[in-house]
Amino acid sequence: MTRFLTTTRLPIRLGRLFLGLFLYGIAIALLLRSGLGSSPWDVLGQGIACVSGLSFGTATVAISVVVLAGWIPLRQRPGWGTLFNTVLIGPFADLGLAWIPAGHDVAWQAGALAGGLVLLAAASALYIGAGLGPGPRDGLMTGLVGRTGWAVWIVRSGIELSVVALGWLLGGTVGIGTAVFAFGIGPLIQAAMRVLRVDLRRPAAGTRVREEAVSAASAR
Repeated sequence: MTRFLTTTRLPIRLGRLFLGLFLYGIAIALLLRSGLGSSPWDVLGQGIACVSGLSFGTATVAISVVVLAGWIPLRQRPGWGTLFNTVLIGPFADLGLAWIPAGHDVAWQAGALAGGLVLLAAASALYIGAGLGPGPRDGLMTGLVGRTGWAVWIVRSGIELSVVALGWLLGGTVGIGTAVFAFGIGPLIQAAMRVLRVDLRRPAAGTRVREEAVSAASAR
């Protein structure tokens, strides 16, 4: 982290980081307001909010803290981006939910779903491009891959299937949007990274697994 603190480009990277996190929270709110389902982790956030009475954003922060604690036995090291991701995405999502009304019109729902996915992909590219550390959930995945030696897709699928099942049992919304997210977010993030010129061809040592994971998952 010291290297990041001394670089002259730090203000630009922090700007990308905070803009990416803000847009990510708004994108989550759009997906939730579509009523068609959202990412597996957000289904879990919904479910916890339903049973606990917490806001969605507070539930999201709580999940991130628990996931981050899971890094300890995996010997993962958080970056500044990891810590800001943990504490900011939830409040930004709550802000988006306060701004964006729920809609029951099919055209509105489809537009909110599509808009949320595109915005989330752009936000992920901004966040990843800042290079200040993976999100808690992404770090959990790469840590498990490193410790078990299993393929990224096996670990990722196992985590997300477990998360979405638990979220659904707790009252979270699972729908077509959840499936669209699962199959569409990877290609959308890759396209956004090309548009925003995010280059991962020169990763730091030990980040090969993380680069592979980016092609299949969001920055969280």
